[in-house]
Amino acid sequence: MTDRVGQRDTSGFAIFTLMMVALFVGLGVWQLQRRVEEHALIAALNERLAAAPVPLPDPSQWPALTVEKEEFRRVSFAATYESRLDAMVYSSGSTIRSDISGPGTWAFLPARLSSVETVAVNAGFVPNTTQNRDMQDRAVAQLITGKPVAMTGYIRFPVAAGVLTPNVEHDKRMWFARDHLEMARALGWEEVAPFYIDLETPVPANGIPKPGPLQVHLPDDHMRYAIIWFSLAGSLLIAFVVWLRGSLPAPHDFGFSPRATKSGRSDG
Repeated sequence: MTDRVGQRDTSGFAIFTLMMVALFVGLGVWQLQRRVEEHALIAALNERLAAAPVPLPDPSQWPALTVEKEEFRRVSFAATYESRLDAMVYSSGSTIRSDISGPGTWAFLPARLSSVETVAVNAGFVPNTTQNRDMQDRAVAQLITGKPVAMTGYIRFPVAAGVLTPNVEHDKRMWFARDHLEMARALGWEEVAPFYIDLETPVPANGIPKPGPLQVHLPDDHMRYAIIWFSLAGSLLIAFVVWLRGSLPAPHDFGFSPRATKSGRSDG
């Protein structure tokens, strides 16, 4: 009875071990696949960023634009900044602008195309350690000239606030997520394009707000995670082998007796 119970325990633990090893190996392989996909994405995005700017898509095409095909597309167009309330978006730095560091705000404001449609433009970074509304107002005021401006920038899509994102500070008109659609609703920009523009040029005479070129630096941790999963699989397999060797019965447990000598006495 004890032997049968031990065999069932061993078989059950072996099945559990194999299932966990297969799971960990599968997760490791999945991370390697994700790494290949992410490298392809980085290459595609860098190709878009380095490409010559193309005209802004016609408004009739806007509903069909997708993040996968259009994010970071470099475009050129002419638009007139509107004399409407602008929005601040808090920033503690940037992963796509190597020239930006420290806390500040991005200046978002509406610009009207010659075809009368409105596009939200991130006109650039304002060094604004205290998120001072007056500082942003002074930076934005110089942009409102009532004249068309030739702009070059990148198509970006809104990012909605998450569960942990701080609430909008309406008194400062400050957001903590780049959701230009929500800004448009709150600030009365009327209907805007489903994307916004991260401005590259022109740069104001005093450099503030500071637009600039983008660089994609996506985190590449998949190889590290794959190694962790493969290591867990190997460690679990080794632990099972050690446990199995320790749980096997000794030879005398199978009824073996020490080898007897010809004299009839055991060697022991």
